Parts: sequence; structure tokens; C-alpha cells
Amino acid sequence: MRFKILFPVTLIGIIAINNAMSQSIRYSVAMPYIGFGAYSTKQIDPLSFTANQAALANVSQAGVGLYGERRFLLAATSSYTVATVVPTKRGNFGVQLNYSGFKNFNENKLGLAYGRSLGPKIDVGIQFNYYSYRIPGYNGASSINFEAGAIMHFTEKLNGGIHVYNPVGGKLGTSATPGTSDEKLASAYKFGLGYDASENFFISSEIIKEEDKPVNVVAGVQYHFAKQFFARAGVVSESSTFFAGAGIGWKNLRLDVSGSYHPQLGFSPGVLLIAHFGNKKGG
Repeated sequence: MRFKILFPVTLIGIIAINNAMSQSIRYSVAMPYIGFGAYSTKQIDPLSFTANQAALANVSQAGVGLYGERRFLLAATSSYTVATVVPTKRGNFGVQLNYSGFKNFNENKLGLAYGRSLGPKIDVGIQFNYYSYRIPGYNGASSINFEAGAIMHFTEKLNGGIHVYNPVGGKLGTSATPGTSDEKLASAYKFGLGYDASENFFISSEIIKEEDKPVNVVAGVQYHFAKQFFARAGVVSESSTFFAGAGIGWKNLRLDVSGSYHPQLGFSPGVLLIAHFGNKKGG
């Protein structure tokens, strides 16, 4: 019985790798949820830079964010993200770790990011990644690549930015010798806008063009009902997926419960935890 369950899941993973290496990693369905605050100066958190590394420039306090998602309610397709941010006088640093899959097929990404402000109107950031996937019984593969972004502050409330992932088309190779095969990771380009209508209400949207895929639009809103409680919701046009969640904060901690719904594949619940520590930069 266990073989009957694991075999098709592994087969799907192999087919996805061989025929559609169009993602840097099998990101969670609700990935737009965790990077939602990237284009806001008021809703920034330790996970925001996963959407655009330039968002690191607005981080004022060290922190860590953890997110786990049971994709389509299947343990074998679960995904996890951990991100840590550390502000310094010479710019802010971030570390991102992604894991998706299970023991018979999994993908991993480790990234080191840096972001800083170039003045009151523009922030920039860059991240270097080590990506790998593993299928027992087959050779694993890996690649070293980078992504970068910039965020412009048009007004006190309106922010916009661009982000590029793997623009030079890094190739996969064996785990021991990255970049030695003809198989490559896809490139992706994003343009985002965020509008802080007030301290409590934020609107965000992104236009994403990934190699060999149609244009994708992600849009959402966030509203604070009280200082400690908020909710956010949005939609991903490419898959007609809706995502939503609610969070509650106390002192230096925040806990979110989120979920997304794919019209064919169903529900994907998630949990997010954020902790801040140390003094705020400049404080």
C-alpha cells in the first residue's frame, strides 16, 4: 500500500524535473503570502525579502521567520521556508532556506542576501543561491545562481520595484559539479507595486514573467483590525489560486494561519511564525 502511494508521487516529481524545470524550487502555493510586505515601508517583516531582496533595506530589527505548508493536504508535497534578517550599519543581511518534498524526492535552496538603501528614493538587494534536488537511485543535481531587485519609493505611500531571478540561466549538474549539464533553471522577471493607503490598509500587486510560462499576476490586500490583529487575502492569476490568512502579534512574536485553494488540486494550509530580537537599528 505504501508503495502504491509513494510511487505516483515520485513519478510526478521526476516528470516535473525532466519536462518542466521552470521553477527555481517548488515554492509553496501561498509563497505570495509570505513575501507580501516587500513593497511596503510599514508592513515589512523578516520574510519580505524572499520576494525582493531590496526589501532588506527597510528592516530595522533582527528577526527570523518560519513558514510551513501542507501542499494540497499531502505530506509528500509539503514545503518549508526559514528566513533570518540581521541589520547592520553597512547594510542588512538575510539568509533563506527552502525545502520541499519528502525523502524520495526533494528540492532545496540556500540563499545569502544583502540589501541597502542608496538614498531616500531607492533600495537595492542581491541574493546568491545554491539550489539542488535529490531523487534516491538517481544522480542529484544542483546549480549556483543569483537574484536581485530594486525598490523605488515614488511617494511616502507608493512603492514599486523590479526583481530578476537567474537572469543568466544557470545550468544544473551533479551535486558534486554544478553547472555541467544542458538542463537549466528558468529565468523569471517581476514588477511589483505596493500602496500603503494608511497605517492599517495595504494593497500590493506583482506582474511575473517566468521563462516558458504565460504572464502571471498576483494581487492582494492587508488590513489591520487592531494593532495586534490583521488579515490578508489575494489571488494568483496563473492558476486561479486564492490565498488568505490572519495573524496575531504580541510583544516580539507573530503567528499567522494561512491557506490557499487551487480549483483542481484543492486546499493547502500553512502556518507562519515570526520572532524579532535585539534592538531596532538606530534605536
